[in-house]
Amino acid sequence: MSKTINQHIETGSRYFKQRNWTPFDYQIRCWKAFLNRKDGLVNAPTGSGKTLALMLPAALKISEKKDRKPAVKLIWISPVRALAKQIHQVGNELIESLELPINCGMRTGDTKQSERKKQLKSPPEILVTTPESLHQWIANPNTARYLKKVDAVVVDEWHELGGSKRGVQMELALAWLRDKHSALKTWAISATISDPGQSAEILLGSEVRASEVEIVKADIQKEISIETLMPEDIFELPWVGHIGIKLLEKVAEKIKGATNTLVFTNTRSQCEIWYQRLLEQFPELAGQMAMHHSAIDEDIRAWVEEALHSGRLKVVVCTSSLDLGVDFRPVELIVQIGGPKGVSRFIQRAGRSGHSPGQPSRICFVPTHAIELLEAAALRDAVQNEIRERPEPHIRSFDVLVQFMMTLAVSEGFYPNDLYNLVKSTYSYRSVSREEWGELINLILKGGNALEAYSEYARAGIDSTGKIRVLNKKIARRHLMSIGTITGDQALVIKYRNGKKLGTIEEWFVANLRPGEVFWFAGRALELIGIKGNKVEVSRSNASQAKVPAWMGGRLPLSSMMSETIRAQLLKLVEQNTIREPELSRLKPLMDIQLERSAIPVKNQLLIEYYKSREGYHLIVYPFEGRLVHEGLAALLASRIAKCTPITFSIAMNDYGFELLSAEDWEPEKLVDKTLFTTDRLGEDISKTIAETQMVRRTFRDIAMISGLLFRGFPGREKKERHLQSSAALLFDVFDDYDPGNLLFLQAWEEVKTFQLEEGRIRKTLERIANQEWVFKRPGKFTPLALPLIADRLRDRLSSEKVETQLRRMMAEK
Repeated sequence: MSKTINQHIETGSRYFKQRNWTPFDYQIRCWKAFLNRKDGLVNAPTGSGKTLALMLPAALKISEKKDRKPAVKLIWISPVRALAKQIHQVGNELIESLELPINCGMRTGDTKQSERKKQLKSPPEILVTTPESLHQWIANPNTARYLKKVDAVVVDEWHELGGSKRGVQMELALAWLRDKHSALKTWAISATISDPGQSAEILLGSEVRASEVEIVKADIQKEISIETLMPEDIFELPWVGHIGIKLLEKVAEKIKGATNTLVFTNTRSQCEIWYQRLLEQFPELAGQMAMHHSAIDEDIRAWVEEALHSGRLKVVVCTSSLDLGVDFRPVELIVQIGGPKGVSRFIQRAGRSGHSPGQPSRICFVPTHAIELLEAAALRDAVQNEIRERPEPHIRSFDVLVQFMMTLAVSEGFYPNDLYNLVKSTYSYRSVSREEWGELINLILKGGNALEAYSEYARAGIDSTGKIRVLNKKIARRHLMSIGTITGDQALVIKYRNGKKLGTIEEWFVANLRPGEVFWFAGRALELIGIKGNKVEVSRSNASQAKVPAWMGGRLPLSSMMSETIRAQLLKLVEQNTIREPELSRLKPLMDIQLERSAIPVKNQLLIEYYKSREGYHLIVYPFEGRLVHEGLAALLASRIAKCTPITFSIAMNDYGFELLSAEDWEPEKLVDKTLFTTDRLGEDISKTIAETQMVRRTFRDIAMISGLLFRGFPGREKKERHLQSSAALLFDVFDDYDPGNLLFLQAWEEVKTFQLEEGRIRKTLERIANQEWVFKRPGKFTPLALPLIADRLRDRLSSEKVETQLRRMMAEK
């Protein structure tokens, strides 16, 4: 090592010593590797000092030489703004303590205009930002020039980005930065990387460079204490449900016994409900409890984060908005309401407590219904055996690529051949052919083959030098407003009459309210005054009863790892004489009822149940593969059965199985055989299934938004959701009729197969089913495994009869 590197390591060691810390071995390895100009990947538990493992050597390296002209030297990417804020604070504290002659700045969607102007004149040497804000810098020629001397990039929480289109965004940005500075060094940080080799390859875009990357895995065993809250009698827990309120008092006892608690829910609606019920049951928490989810205004969320960090709050009820990396040292306990559906997500949330080196993490799992005790046991088993999910990378996401092409065209422009070579250097786009590249160029120049007659889709042109550029200011502004890959239903802004902003709510929910009606939001009862443009005007209400807002797309699918582990728990229930797991021991009386009425499927069995009720005839199949796979299997099976006999089915699914409901008895024992579960012609059958549903149209709408074919509207003049849906449907039909080979159109079909129906998992599931023993039962009453699925379907159906009443009636039927 050089003398300078040794000096920097000594400086880092002194910095730690002054705070009575001792650097971990992995941190020193990171310091050495970074200072020796290596690419790297850091895998260390939450709360073990990953930020300082890279921020410290980076700051010291940058400080060696001060450039005369200001330029960004280190870009630190955070997937969420809250984490960016915390990293920014760590960077500034480090710079101030070591008296380094550099600056650490932050740029996110919340950065004030005055700070943005300041950064335009004098950019910080260290820039903490998000993927979207980095692309905004690339799109602006005035800021893009400051990025041409970037020496290193650190991507935080890489596991969160790597399996999403935001990860693809980062791949393209990294390729662009490497093109400007070939010696660029790239690092990623994560607590839950399952495949470091693939993660490095996606990050670096080259198998050669990925093989040379420094993979630093911390030799630190983070202790995770898991407790499942259960009633003494399993029959006190409902057989169905998704809220978990039955265990409210037990949760409150845990909260009272802890200094600080984060209560994690899986949806924003669930978050609102738990906040209200905790406050109703224990009014003494008023002033000590807050709520945090992504629809709440940023200023309110920032206050909650600060109040929690400083110890002013005892409880925060939250969603995934507090999953990642934010440093909340005072938090002692995590409560998880309902199954998180993934091992990595569970560990990430557990790590929010004891978020300092050496401190154990404490998490309480709260089942929302009895069968979720299977998930609790599966999570405990997965944590103990260090089982982690491997995210499916997005490849050939042409919508993200078209958006990036427009970003460069809005900025300084690009030469098609040069950009093609740059794009080909990424993991996601290395298979893109010259012919496909030509189609994409044609898409931004003319709108593609099907839209070339419409001038509004000709978004870019070619200048005299051969560069592709956007010269129309309106088109450029529209693009800048649309940068990003996070889509959703159109949101309206909730405001008081005095203009104070509370957050956002989806248009479809508000459209069903009348002026004067009251709904809960951010812990407040709000009375609707009216809707003006994209603003929902409200006033405070003293009502004790109010509607709970709902957001589309809230439910998480069960991961493949969780599916396997849950099936293993079922096997223990049947085969173990002595059950050691407390969750399975408590669940056993309920599973005895399952055995009495039907059967419990073990490792090499598939359980199929058939019922008759007042609703009709129910065929329920239990592959235990997760909601998304079951949606595909149900549609596939219904389609194949319909070829054998004329019949119509209603389809329902949950994480444990799926239901085909028909109005007439069709004697399934005669029709349901292993030919229905064959993988022969699977791709063709899935394509037909997709065509018969709205899945591909919904996916295409998102693709059209990301690629810029659809524009949501300018601030204050956003388009209505129904207008966006009709425009997307029109584009879909045009491509279907006149340009079926359009790359964005084909991408929609591919995404539904890969990510929504999970064709790969469907194929594996069908192969597993083909080799299993089938257990076919006709129970006289609905079983404990069947009822949660029935309940999910009933909640989605409009009826004047309460779900609980319908279920009690169905349980009594013979």
